Amino acid sequence: MKLVVVIPAYNEEKTIGTVIEAVPRNMRRINNIDILVVDDGSTDKTVEVSKRNGASVVSHGINEGVGVAFQTGIKNALDMGADIIVNIDADGQFNPNDIEKLIEPIIFNRADVVTASRFKDKNLMPKMPWHKKLGNKFFSWLISSLINEKFYDVSCGFRAYSRETALNLNLFGKFTYTQESFLDLGSKGMRIVEVPLKIKGVREYGKSKVANNVIRYGFKALWIIMKTVRDYKPLMFFGTFGVLSFVIGLFFTIFVFIHWLNTNHTTPYTQMITVGAVFLILGFLLIILALIADMMTRIKNNQERILYELKRDR
Repeated sequence: MKLVVVIPAYNEEKTIGTVIEAVPRNMRRINNIDILVVDDGSTDKTVEVSKRNGASVVSHGINEGVGVAFQTGIKNALDMGADIIVNIDADGQFNPNDIEKLIEPIIFNRADVVTASRFKDKNLMPKMPWHKKLGNKFFSWLISSLINEKFYDVSCGFRAYSRETALNLNLFGKFTYTQESFLDLGSKGMRIVEVPLKIKGVREYGKSKVANNVIRYGFKALWIIMKTVRDYKPLMFFGTFGVLSFVIGLFFTIFVFIHWLNTNHTTPYTQMITVGAVFLILGFLLIILALIADMMTRIKNNQERILYELKRDR
């Protein structure tokens, strides 16, 4: 088996060397281990330090975001012939010695994707600001609700993917990939397993490039999740708004109708007739849109299957 450890990095010269050095070079059932650093437009010595420590490097000309860096890493790891791909951050918060624990469920065919979990085991819960814990809890609840499976940590970047899983990944978010990949793979029936690991809750140097502003991170992550749900569950996405609008319109209409039966006139609620009609029409159109979009998902699924075959052949 060949393992490729992917390390997305943006200006991480102080820690990336230590992370690369700490990656175990001998693991059970693994014959070949390569380390690939995805330089996301770094302006410091990240590339130089990475190469000096023996890692292969692929660079973006500009900073494109960790979501794009992750996708670049997956593509290049597949091109390198990886059987298992591990993604680990360059900031030193994750322990590379835990890679063997992370890949074990994939090796023994108990999982397709394995993610490190900071919150599944309360004894291993890291120290971090309360607002970050609250944010992680909210996103875990949201993704669990959408996939109908309980998860404790959907924002951790320390993960392992089988080759088959990596070939099936189709992501679009540039800002982050963590929640989107759960939705993408969960909708395709991939087995996602959480492994509780001891992880640092705070960086040793600098600030997170993704979650340095919690409000900004929350809105951007929600935007990515919303677009993913729109693409993978259009009937639920558009249908929910359509039914809600239709019910509101029906309420206004019935209210005015009952008032007319009792008083023989519509005043002072005449304007509710127009409002109700608008909501009824909008709801009807959204329901039709939901049915059409749901039909289009069949085309999308076929396109993803063709894309999978092309990736596998390459």
